[in-house]
Amino acid sequence: MLTEKRWELLKLLCGAGPVSIREAARRAGHYVKAVHGDVTALLNAGVLDRTEDGRIVFPFEAVKVEFLLQAA
Repeated sequence: MLTEKRWELLKLLCGAGPVSIREAARRAGHYVKAVHGDVTALLNAGVLDRTEDGRIVFPFEAVKVEFLLQAA
């Protein structure tokens, strides 16, 4: 779910406040359609929120991610 481009998007949105998908795409240097798909996935996962005026926002000040990869 958290692809490299989605991590990049979250880094750009952290502390940025509400932005449009078009603005997020501009900041990321990606096509709006591609960013829209990533934003939709992150909204569905509860990682991003949508404001009343339709902009997107990363509602956390920080995120700590910890995981272990182990051979089966």
